Amino acid sequence: MSKPALGRGLGALLSGSPPITNPAPAAPAPVAAPAPPLDSRERVQRVPLNRIRPTAMQPRKEFSAEALKELADSIREQGIVQPLIVRERDGFFELIAGERRWRAAQLLNLAEVPVITREADDRTVLELALIENLQRENLNALEEAVGYAQLAEQFQLTQEQIATKVGKSRAAVANATRLLKLPVAVQAFIRDGRLSVGHAKVILGLGDGPLQSLAAERIIKDGLNVRQAEGLIAKLQSRGARTSGDTSKARAIVPVDSNIGRLEEKLREKFGTKVNLKYSQGKGAVEISFFSDDQLQHILEILNINAD
Repeated sequence: MSKPALGRGLGALLSGSPPITNPAPAAPAPVAAPAPPLDSRERVQRVPLNRIRPTAMQPRKEFSAEALKELADSIREQGIVQPLIVRERDGFFELIAGERRWRAAQLLNLAEVPVITREADDRTVLELALIENLQRENLNALEEAVGYAQLAEQFQLTQEQIATKVGKSRAAVANATRLLKLPVAVQAFIRDGRLSVGHAKVILGLGDGPLQSLAAERIIKDGLNVRQAEGLIAKLQSRGARTSGDTSKARAIVPVDSNIGRLEEKLREKFGTKVNLKYSQGKGAVEISFFSDDQLQHILEILNINAD
């Protein structure tokens, strides 16, 4: 079964073509009308490999040496079938898509590679890099989260807008970006596969960084599955409450209850933005963050509030 296209799709983004619509039938073109000349930017060119540079916006940071060797072997036999996509920057060509092929070409010491040059701004480059990697399932969970966060912070896109562009649900984008709240050490465990995303979601129920790190180490050491990890988190929360003589300090030390954490996550998914839920003995507050006028308008619409 063929894989559904992601977002606008690489084809539409790379060509710079507008989205396909369903216009009213147009009058037939004259038979003798000549075809427009081919835009030189659409032509495949061969450029020196040493004039190509990777983009700093590439979300993928890890490239399997074994997979690159296999790709290099294929290129040695078949050549580079799909040209690299680049843009001109400061006398060089900056990669938009095709970094694996570029790295494999380096392994083969190729002098030239085929490229297609596009005009693209930074946001488009990041979108394309994300989509290409997501389609090929090349990104680990942390790389995916960093890409989403960069779109949100650098280009002020809402989670809903990001989800539309990359063909994911808003909930998937929200859950991915939450991983970046974990301590660096715990993120490293997720990146190298020692912890699953399911484990990470459970650990996020602990609002305290040191406790999150402790839980992660215990989960790895004892080989706990996600269900067992939930039990560990509950014990850590309970232990924190028992070991503090001052109940007010206990509330400060004990992480947010897992039920409150799940409710907070549902609120984030609902509004597509950062939400903090503070709760203590039937009292508290809900803090909804927004980062643009459009995002505020979206929140008001969900709440059925008219700003006028």
